[in-house]
Amino acid sequence: MHGPRRIVCLTEEPTEVLYALEEQHRIVGISGFTVRPRRARLEKPKVSAFTSAKVDAILALRPDLAIGFSDIQADVARSLISAGVEVWISNHRSVAGIIDYVHRLGALVGAADRASAYARELERHVQSVRVLADALPRHPRVFFEEWDEPIISGIRWVAELVRIAGGVDVFPELAEEPLARNRIIVDPGEVARRDPEIVFGSWCGKRFRPEKVAARPGWHAMHAVRSGQLHEIRSPVILQPGPAALTDGLDLLHAHIRAWAGC
Repeated sequence: MHGPRRIVCLTEEPTEVLYALEEQHRIVGISGFTVRPRRARLEKPKVSAFTSAKVDAILALRPDLAIGFSDIQADVARSLISAGVEVWISNHRSVAGIIDYVHRLGALVGAADRASAYARELERHVQSVRVLADALPRHPRVFFEEWDEPIISGIRWVAELVRIAGGVDVFPELAEEPLARNRIIVDPGEVARRDPEIVFGSWCGKRFRPEKVAARPGWHAMHAVRSGQLHEIRSPVILQPGPAALTDGLDLLHAHIRAWAGC
């Protein structure tokens, strides 16, 4: 068998990709946040969160590779590297980066051809939604809220998916910032001034509360609040940079935007 044989997935997206490539037999541990595919939660031990991990439990699994995502997992990666585990921390932040991630992970486990086919399938889906969105008669101003206290706008791949789905991101300048702390909206009144017609919320780890959003000072006059266009997109299908964002996440964004446009 080519490549690593005992992989611990510290985040959700490598698990989803490896299952899609029929390479799940390599996985010996997963993130506790994993929901895709559903069977993974039944088949694999849960050994990590996002900012923390059960290092002793991971080491007991004798992994030859741990796969994670972003600077936020730097401390977890450091602990595993110090214990002699090889670690791959990807840091992709765009739709194109997600597609490339599928290619890279597939090549890593000797499934480059299957990964290429899967990546093409994902690209075709994204393009099909783009075509439908381009045909909409109207395109709403959209605010995507990644967190509420403090208010954080959507990361780059989310902003790109909003545009692909037919929306106009009201904070395009923040979308380019890779770190959440640089996407904090210091003055919540600025959201009201930009007057989004749809607000999407995905508060990672907790339920989005439209009534709380609507009650913010000055937000009552926003088009999105007045028309009740406050919608949750659950974090597992939009805030992890993997296939789910390009399929279920994108479809949900487009469905709400399409309904707003009267189509």
